[in-house]
Amino acid sequence: MRDFTKLKIWERSHQLVLKIYEVTKELPKEELYGLTSQLRRASVSIPTNIAEGCGKFTSKDFSRYLTIAIGSLSEVQYLLYLIRELKFISEEIISPLEIEANDLKKMIYSYQSKLSNN
Repeated sequence: MRDFTKLKIWERSHQLVLKIYEVTKELPKEELYGLTSQLRRASVSIPTNIAEGCGKFTSKDFSRYLTIAIGSLSEVQYLLYLIRELKFISEEIISPLEIEANDLKKMIYSYQSKLSNN
């Protein structure tokens, strides 16, 4: 049995969610049910799928959940890009989140690769 709280990919994705919740407070109020909600849901999906995958019996099942987490992470990356393009939040705030998302994606891919090799 895996403990998701001990995985670095889970911890980093959880921290990304906390940052996104903080940043999305700055989005226009008319985006509450649009970009704000979508970005929050997509970001929460990342550590949620990692946690759920940890509860699965086989590495193959876990890997499938990591693939879903990567998909959610790609969605987060696009939404951050869109928010920057719409100039809803400054480049100085969005850029570190984009870097963090990209680094996290690499980490999940790497972890998934190691899972497949076991």
